Amino acid sequence: MPKDMTNITDDTTIFQRRESEARSYCRGIPSVFTSASGSIMRAADGREHIDFLAGCSSLNYGHNDPDMKAALIEHISSDGIAHGLDLHTTTKAEFLDAFERHILAPRGMDHRVMFTGPTGANAVEAAMKIARKSTGRTNVIAFTNGFHGVTMGALAATGNGYHRGGAGMETQGVTRVPFDGYAKGLDSAALLDQMLSDASGGIDAPAAIMLETVQGEGGLNAASAEFVRAVADIAKRHGALLILDDIQAGCGRTGKFFSFEDMGVVPDLVPMAKSVSGFGLPLAMVLVRPEHDVFGPAEHNGTFRGNTHAFVTARVAVEKFWSDKAFEAELAEKAQIIETRLTQLRDMVPGAFLKGRGLMRGVDVGSGELAGAICKRAFDGGLIIETSGNEDQVVKVLAPLTTPKDVLEKGFDILLDAARDVLATTNIAAE
Repeated sequence: MPKDMTNITDDTTIFQRRESEARSYCRGIPSVFTSASGSIMRAADGREHIDFLAGCSSLNYGHNDPDMKAALIEHISSDGIAHGLDLHTTTKAEFLDAFERHILAPRGMDHRVMFTGPTGANAVEAAMKIARKSTGRTNVIAFTNGFHGVTMGALAATGNGYHRGGAGMETQGVTRVPFDGYAKGLDSAALLDQMLSDASGGIDAPAAIMLETVQGEGGLNAASAEFVRAVADIAKRHGALLILDDIQAGCGRTGKFFSFEDMGVVPDLVPMAKSVSGFGLPLAMVLVRPEHDVFGPAEHNGTFRGNTHAFVTARVAVEKFWSDKAFEAELAEKAQIIETRLTQLRDMVPGAFLKGRGLMRGVDVGSGELAGAICKRAFDGGLIIETSGNEDQVVKVLAPLTTPKDVLEKGFDILLDAARDVLATTNIAAE
């Protein structure tokens, strides 16, 4: 019989004994969690924590949204399909219909929806394969500090050397170029265009150019609309497809459903995952322009390509939050709160600066040690928050988009108190 788990508080010995050393978030957030609702997570020791991580943007609509939960319980209770490979199901039809009516059609997008394996990395893999098959080319251009996943194809496009080192071999098929603002005074788009136009530029003709409009794991580096439009134009002129990875930045995280809205571009391929299901259930997909929908049956597949339970909650998320402009207006107000409070954090640390866009924001405090200490102290005060960036120097806010304003303010009170405490009691300084 299994050990009685009812009296466990913060006993983490089973994880240390049996779980792989690859575990990560739990090292900085060591509580054992038991339940969650909205923007609050509860631990086995009875403490409550405000969540400013949101499953790394997988829970944009908060924990256990009541309408999604009710729909899922009803589906399960009525013996709804739990797993159907890629068979036709009513739940998939209902999601596709809602996505078409509320997301694609209002934005003038005629993209088809390809369901991949259930992770964002698999959506990126599929997008890269589509681009290569559609163009007959192999090279993919990615950007410094980009993060697209850690499976082999996606990993090749990921800038972080630590993660690429986990492959145990050289990754291939990607040329990396500077992201917008990577070096002061450098016009990265013009440089890319010049290198592609020069027969001796050293870059093979690309199948695709892939970027995030806001680099989540790379440190919340936000590309300007001008840069994104320039890259889209370069891709078109050089015969490459444009892949905009909206896995972390999509589903409202930057204030609109897509992070590239209002930028004047329509990507050829859009990998999506994380908050697509709305409920934290695994679901990933690639939006594909019809002319590039080139795979034959099962040419890219996976046993769990299309999580039926996730279709149920994803439909509710689309209908509840994106059927009109009310949610966007709410997000704009919260984005202003986040900017105001993060400006207060920025002003505490000499040389610090704001990063990101919308509700995908943070402060670069110049030191991974300092950022880590602030986040640790905030956790002790009841706030779950993490860092990002090439040196983990960015204090990163990914609060659920549905966080009530008073809870949002309380979370920032904890964060600012933590920063004051760290700055007053330690010798850690920005670098």
